[in-house]
Amino acid sequence: MYKFLYLSIFCFCISSISAQKPITIDDIYAKFEFRTKSVPGFNFMKDGRHYSARRDGDIKKFDITTGSLVETIFDAKEHKDKAGFSGDYSGYTFSEDESLILIKSEDESIYRHSSKVNCHIYDRKANVIAQVYPHGKIVNPLFSPDGEKIAFVFNNNLYYKNLKNNNITQITTDGSVNKIINGMSDWVYEEEFGFTRAFYWSPDSKKIAFIRFDESQVPQFTMQLYNDGMYPTDQTFKYPKVGEKNAEVSALIYDIMQGKSAKADLGDMADMYIPRVKWTTDANQLCVFKMNRHQNHLQLYLVDVKNAKSNVFYEEKNKYYIDITDDLTFLKDGKSFVWSSEKEGYNQLYLMGMDGKQKAKLTVGDYDVTQFYGVDEKNKKVYFQAAEKSPMEKHVFSIDLDGKNLTNLTPSLIGTNNAQFSSTFDYFSNNHSTINTAPTYVVYDRSGKKIRTIEDNVNYGKIQESYGVSPVEFFSFTTSENVKLNGWMIKPRDFNPTRKYPVFMTQYSGPGSQSVTDSWKGTGYWWNQMIAQAGYIVVCVDGRGTGGRGEEFEKMTYLQLGHYETIDQIEAAKYMGNQSFVDKERIGIFGWSYGGYMSSLCILKGNDVFKAAIAVAPVTNWKWYDSVYTERYMRTTAENAKGYADNSPVYFADRLKGNYLLVHGMADDNVHFQHAVEMANALIKANKQFDTYYYPNRNHGIYGDNATIHLYTKMTNFILEKI
Repeated sequence: MYKFLYLSIFCFCISSISAQKPITIDDIYAKFEFRTKSVPGFNFMKDGRHYSARRDGDIKKFDITTGSLVETIFDAKEHKDKAGFSGDYSGYTFSEDESLILIKSEDESIYRHSSKVNCHIYDRKANVIAQVYPHGKIVNPLFSPDGEKIAFVFNNNLYYKNLKNNNITQITTDGSVNKIINGMSDWVYEEEFGFTRAFYWSPDSKKIAFIRFDESQVPQFTMQLYNDGMYPTDQTFKYPKVGEKNAEVSALIYDIMQGKSAKADLGDMADMYIPRVKWTTDANQLCVFKMNRHQNHLQLYLVDVKNAKSNVFYEEKNKYYIDITDDLTFLKDGKSFVWSSEKEGYNQLYLMGMDGKQKAKLTVGDYDVTQFYGVDEKNKKVYFQAAEKSPMEKHVFSIDLDGKNLTNLTPSLIGTNNAQFSSTFDYFSNNHSTINTAPTYVVYDRSGKKIRTIEDNVNYGKIQESYGVSPVEFFSFTTSENVKLNGWMIKPRDFNPTRKYPVFMTQYSGPGSQSVTDSWKGTGYWWNQMIAQAGYIVVCVDGRGTGGRGEEFEKMTYLQLGHYETIDQIEAAKYMGNQSFVDKERIGIFGWSYGGYMSSLCILKGNDVFKAAIAVAPVTNWKWYDSVYTERYMRTTAENAKGYADNSPVYFADRLKGNYLLVHGMADDNVHFQHAVEMANALIKANKQFDTYYYPNRNHGIYGDNATIHLYTKMTNFILEKI
């Protein structure tokens, strides 16, 4: 009887498996069958009781607690073809009093994060739309705090428009392509310091601080673009590589009433960075970050805008490097600020005085604060995200301004929680997901009480079930160097522990990154599931150098990027190879960007472990990458020749034994196609056979005109054939 029952269940399971749909590349990247629902354009409104969001192309206002529609704020269809508005838009921003809306449209990329846009102002009361600047697309338009003006960049010069009389004032005149930039970042600041807008309104709307970049001495890089012309065209831009000249930077303050700019006195600026500028709550005091080229000494200057003189009110040094964040928050009392720092081994929050002295430790413990949400000064609360439970989990917390009463606001939501707070801090929208469950968007009050669900992706589980996905499983192991590493794996849906399976490893491994988190992985989840359906065990391991485990774990790769990371990925492959259900002769590894750098190093240094590797847009020699990123972790080649020589794939080409696929976009402004070409040259010189593929006119992301589908088809076929 029991035998018959077991057989029946077995047959049912087989039948269920056979009925489940196979995942295809077209499903993932062409039909977008697996897109999760979100809340496009979600924005808490000033009153703290409502939010706006995009619905059916319009901007609509909703009640936070009930979700009921209050009003249509902007009807895009009604204003189509008025004042040059196309009817479609990419983003919107309210003025401080929410009477005006800045509408951005027809984005045109400059680099990866920057773009030019057409910009319109919609007057809600008058129901009128007007173009901001009639002479072309502009960059980084921003309302003044009083909502009466808007500043922007055009052709590397800074402008502002008076919205009451429509007068436009050009603040700078020396802007010139590949020479001078005013009010927006250069390429390397955009990529490595994480901002594109480099101008800042004063709290009283009477001044604009901005950064000026003189990149005339920075070496140029040229890429060729192929667009069906008789000859290819060149795209030339300034790109400082390791040890080369950076842009000379300065901070200026423009006085609208006086119509002139003054340069902030920051002392010697030779080989210095200005990674952040921020106004204090006092319109006469500007804070400017100044950092040395090694990025291990940070000074905060307080600039008196009346005379442009300054003094250092806080500084920090680190034996490795200092990560720049946007956490600095000045309090309204004018006497203190909130600051995040790794000075005690983990990223923690501190209450500091304007004299630079510590007033209170806001957070204490062996965990990292991973996001800072803000300060509710009325109720004396600080809100933040932290990996307090586990490096793989993120929760939303509050704590008193004196460092007492730490409260987890999402205690039952195992996985990853990302919050967005209302202006009053009465409510927050929480984006929660796990590695196996799609994101939900739920509103909570300040105490963590659930108010309502905005979007729960309720049907997504049925989609996963219909395609027969396998649950992603977490695991950990201890290496031969006694280091505990965390990982996840996906087994084939018909997994049989008596069989031997090939292994496909995926990773990124870059400094401070995390791939092994209990969070939704987007489209990558589905490609990995597709590979698992093809009979592979898919594995990801975070090695040393990754984030969430404190400063020493993350920064031990200093001056030798790739060394420990490679050891750990090889150890991960050996660990998997020792499992009874793994064919250790069939282990491959994949990575993109830093991950491609790692997969390249792994198949070369671990040539007896890995059968194959895919490297997409990899760094192949750190000397060819940009100054800010590379020198932060490696210093220059002159200072650290051994670190570069020991950990750059081009120097180990002669070790290749397995199957290697090298992929690169020819218009990659980030990791230049040069990296792939030089790697290919090294492999050719070593007489090593390899596969390569290039994508003309594609940047670091390799997308557009079926490039994504083409690439993932190529990589999938390579995996099936070579591993």
